[in-house]
Amino acid sequence: MRFYSAPMEGVTGWLYRGVHHRCFPGADKYFMPFLSVSQDHVFPRRELQDILPAHNEGVPAVPQLLTRRAEDFLWAAGELAAMGYREVNLNLGCPSGTVTAKGKGSGFLAFPEELDRFLEEIFSRAPVAVSVKTRLGVREPEEFLRILEIYNRYPILELTVHPRVQKDFYRGAARWEWFELALGASKNPLCYNGDLLTAADCRALESRAPGLEAVMLGRGLVASPDLIARQKGGPALDKESLRTFHDQLYHGYCAAFGSERNAMLRMKEVWFYLIHRFRGGERHAKQLRKAADPRVYEAQVASIFRDLELREEAEPG
Repeated sequence: MRFYSAPMEGVTGWLYRGVHHRCFPGADKYFMPFLSVSQDHVFPRRELQDILPAHNEGVPAVPQLLTRRAEDFLWAAGELAAMGYREVNLNLGCPSGTVTAKGKGSGFLAFPEELDRFLEEIFSRAPVAVSVKTRLGVREPEEFLRILEIYNRYPILELTVHPRVQKDFYRGAARWEWFELALGASKNPLCYNGDLLTAADCRALESRAPGLEAVMLGRGLVASPDLIARQKGGPALDKESLRTFHDQLYHGYCAAFGSERNAMLRMKEVWFYLIHRFRGGERHAKQLRKAADPRVYEAQVASIFRDLELREEAEPG
């Protein structure tokens, strides 16, 4: 089975991907946080930093595009092809209200006829392979019947299905029965995404869907950065390895941002998930959130690694 890292805004940027790939190798692909493509056809500086080939050297990174205009998608795909990328991912899964209000992300699923025309144009002209990340629909999972029918008309490199609708956000259980329907009806290769937080979750999925070739891990992988490595036979996590990962990431942010404070703020995004790998980390999580000075932050991190035991698996938070 192939294992992918999901795009997580504010967490899995270029520096995180590079450090993770060095410290815990094994991910077959890292999907980048989405690029919101505008009609200006210019990548903002921050987004350009994330996609620069020099910042992703040796990392199997895949850019993800967010748009509902075919001409904007094709412009961005052309620019990315010129940089050397051979795959781009279309984001039809983001449930954020600020995104869906513009009819983008999973909001695009409310307009199946327009989506069909959009896909027809990009698949007739795209200079790279196109994969798709989708939800089931906007309000009801039954919408997926029509949406999957549309997807089946096009040579999608890989269709990643998060089996929730947009209105679910991340609440409630993933709607497994609808992913099972996709397993039987999709003409394109499938990848599963949703609620894979532990190695046991991954094993259970393999038992339920033995023919499935790929999974995408998000929160579970940030909470347990060794999760994919262990699935591929790597060793159990120890504090020294995790501390090395933390320190490389933190010092990398310090250098990239030119600011220890900004590096600390970015690391707090990571610790929101990572703290769940430590037994009894709840009190320390509160202290980390309150830290306003990098020296205080560093002292809290030292205390976590000194005083707390690692759990075998992160406890969902």
